[in-house]
Amino acid sequence: MGCSQSKKLADEDCIKTKKLPDEWTPDEGKTTREVWRKEAVNNEGRTSEKKPKKGRVCEGKLSFDPVVTEKYEIKALIGRGSFSRVVRVQHKQTKQPYAIKLIKVRGGKDVFESEVAVLRKVKHEFIVQLYEVYECSERVYLVMELATGGELFDRIVGRGSFTERDATRVLYMVLEGVRYLHSLGITHRDLKPENLLYYHPGIDSRIMITDFGLSNTRQDTDSETMDTTCGTPEYIAPEILKRQSYTNAVDMWAIGVITHILLSGEMPFLDENRTRMYNAIMKAKYSYNGEVSRSLLGFSLLNTLSLFDRDFCRT
Repeated sequence: MGCSQSKKLADEDCIKTKKLPDEWTPDEGKTTREVWRKEAVNNEGRTSEKKPKKGRVCEGKLSFDPVVTEKYEIKALIGRGSFSRVVRVQHKQTKQPYAIKLIKVRGGKDVFESEVAVLRKVKHEFIVQLYEVYECSERVYLVMELATGGELFDRIVGRGSFTERDATRVLYMVLEGVRYLHSLGITHRDLKPENLLYYHPGIDSRIMITDFGLSNTRQDTDSETMDTTCGTPEYIAPEILKRQSYTNAVDMWAIGVITHILLSGEMPFLDENRTRMYNAIMKAKYSYNGEVSRSLLGFSLLNTLSLFDRDFCRT
């Protein structure tokens, strides 16, 4: 059916990313959710494909190319994006569970190329693992490690805020994963609680970094910079908003924002007026209302919070 398995992509020094328009609003770029409120979206009766195309197998409201359904049993839809869907599947022979990310080639080609190029290079306990790739005429299927514990975002919503010890454990895993990515010249550029998944529902679960659709790879991380305007507004670094050249330090800024959220349960930069919010980000103007102890642990967390201190902003 025109599908190929695990087709090798050409490695590029600069991976394509989605550019945001000059007058950028979250609705035109990547949307985000407020930490203390999850907006309910009613998708009842809504489907992008009312009828499966010839040669495809229909599973619920989605259809799949036979090359996928011959090997995997489709279990449930567990996530969705602008150009993608994520389903939980089970290997028919081994009964091993996996996640399959289905990406539409039309509209999602840049995202697919960026994500696959990165996932082919990485293997780390705190980064989601890619196992297989099926490329068909209109869809690409990424067979990936299944995370059943949900997003860090959901746990923040459920708990309100984290203790210092629990926050430190999460941040350690995120920082280790990001350090590994940066050692390979990879900048994620869209770190946020929605892109940090728990491997299982238990409190001792490891974190896995996911969603590399906006990532970028550089051969020489010390001298090369990036200039594409991209990311999620509330987590974006000042130099990106200023349309200046930037480095992988933008990932550290996002981790600083995540630290603030973990400890206080609040976004450091949030305003219905986007212009005011962007100005606050560029000035690193925020207030922290949480409590941090004077212990060594608390000192370490404050150092992480300082990742988006005013001195970090480039004029």
